[in-house]
Amino acid sequence: MDKPSNEKEFLEKIPSPSARLWAGLCVILSIFIIFAVYSIHQIRWLEDFQINVVQRNRKASIELLRIQNDANLLGISLRDMTLKQADYPIRDWQPTFTRLRGDMSNALSLEKRDAVSTPETDSKVDELERQMNDFWRTVDGLFYLAQQGKEAEARSLIQTEVESKDAMMIATVSSLLRSNDLAQIDAARKINQVYENFKRDNLVLLGTLLLLAIGTGLYTFQANRKTFEKLSHLAQRLQSQSEQLRKLSWKLIDVQEETLRQVAHDLHDEFGQILTAIGIMLNRAGQKAASSPPEMLREIHAVKSIVEETLQNVRDRSQMFRPAILDDFGLGKTLEWFVDQFSRQTGIHVSIEREPEEISFPGDEAIHIYRIVQEALSNVARHSQAKEARVMLQEEDQELVIQICDDGVGFSPVSGMDQATGEGFGLMGMRERAERLNGSLSIRSVPGKGTTVTARIPIQKVQTEAVEAGEKVK
Repeated sequence: MDKPSNEKEFLEKIPSPSARLWAGLCVILSIFIIFAVYSIHQIRWLEDFQINVVQRNRKASIELLRIQNDANLLGISLRDMTLKQADYPIRDWQPTFTRLRGDMSNALSLEKRDAVSTPETDSKVDELERQMNDFWRTVDGLFYLAQQGKEAEARSLIQTEVESKDAMMIATVSSLLRSNDLAQIDAARKINQVYENFKRDNLVLLGTLLLLAIGTGLYTFQANRKTFEKLSHLAQRLQSQSEQLRKLSWKLIDVQEETLRQVAHDLHDEFGQILTAIGIMLNRAGQKAASSPPEMLREIHAVKSIVEETLQNVRDRSQMFRPAILDDFGLGKTLEWFVDQFSRQTGIHVSIEREPEEISFPGDEAIHIYRIVQEALSNVARHSQAKEARVMLQEEDQELVIQICDDGVGFSPVSGMDQATGEGFGLMGMRERAERLNGSLSIRSVPGKGTTVTARIPIQKVQTEAVEAGEKVK
């Protein structure tokens, strides 16, 4: 009782690292959150600046270029209109001027919408609007004179007023374009400055984060080093105890097999011989009592039948404990015999398939495979409610693969291994026997869809490694 108590006290003295780990995690997450909030703020500012300043400024420049282009077209048209040898009279130019007027008015309204509002820009836009209104009033007077047939006066008006006003509009548009270009340059400078500040702040935050992470990690490492050392020591002790339990388990399996071998031998040789002798004596008694009353003969025959039935049961039990045919005829024949016996006793139809037919394993190793199949079919009879089952043995990649399948109700492998309630020890024993032969055992089951137990046993290494394991256990 002292050793478990000491181990419990040892476990209670180990401090939990959870508080330190949570504290370190909270510090690092806080820094990450601060960095994320800062980054999102800077990115949103850049997006807003680009949308509200850079993109709008570009759109305003495009509209100013439209106005400038239309003003240049107007200048070319006015120059052509002043020629005396012009092909068209002045009044025929009115549709062209009307189209350009609509385009310029639309471009000006879009420019006013998209332009970044500054005192200088607003003043120049207002001036451009006044110049355009004054220009078109003069153009309307021009076409009025042309409609009256006053071509000479109209050309004079173009040369004295209209062309100069068109030039003034072009100059104002050029000034606005220069302002927009300067605004673009200034915006690019601000964006570059923000990027530079962001990179600098990013490096500062990353450096701070790195230092805090290193400090937190060192603190956590230092604080938990002794805890991990104690846990490592405990793990080594548990591993050592696990190895001892594994050796003890294998030793118990060997003792169990030796006990079953001895019990089978005693049943078959001693009790079997006694029952055989009793049967012979009853035969003789029956022959000598041939002239006796029929009641006595019936009693003798009844006792003889009981002895014969008991003898058969003893032989069957001895074979189930340790089948003698395993040593005489090998694993394959033994499994065929057991499957036949199992089918007759339980009413579950069990088929067996072997590939190849001859499966050669020494008796000390073959008994473990036999026990795996025996335990698997016993579980089928006790729990599965199956009507049919199948045992398959085949050789794959230097391994003997044993599969036991049924069409029963199945189960959840996790709940089926509930050692706390005493269940699953048969499955544990099967797995221990497979590992004893350097193999593995797996269970695949779905509720309502049956169960498949698969054991894989190496063929080449099983003999030598099992012998070495047996020597280590001893």
